[in-house]
Amino acid sequence: MNENETLTVTLTLDNDEELECAVLTIFETEGREYIALLPLNEDGNSDDGQVYLYRFINNGEDAEPDLENIEDDAEFDRVSETFNEWMEEQDFGDIDLDDIQ
Repeated sequence: MNENETLTVTLTLDNDEELECAVLTIFETEGREYIALLPLNEDGNSDDGQVYLYRFINNGEDAEPDLENIEDDAEFDRVSETFNEWMEEQDFGDIDLDDIQ
C-alpha cells in the first residue's frame, strides 16, 4: 500500500445496508484497541465528516478482525477523548469532532 492509498473496511449495518469506511486510525486506550472509521459515499468522499468508533478485536494474522460497539458511556467518553487528542495532532480540516459516534 502506498502512502496515498486509503485502507477501507465495509460495515454491515443493522438494516443490512453496507457502508464503505476509511480507516482513520487504530489506537489503544487503557489496554484495549479501538478503530476510528470515516463513512464514505459512492465517490469515496465523506459526506458529513461523521466518525464511528468501535472496539477493535485483532483475531491474529490469518483471521479477519472483529469490531464491537462501545456500549458503556464511560468507556466511550475515554475513547472519544483519546481520539480527539489524536485528531488534534492531525490535519483533517473537514471532520467535525462534534459528530463522533
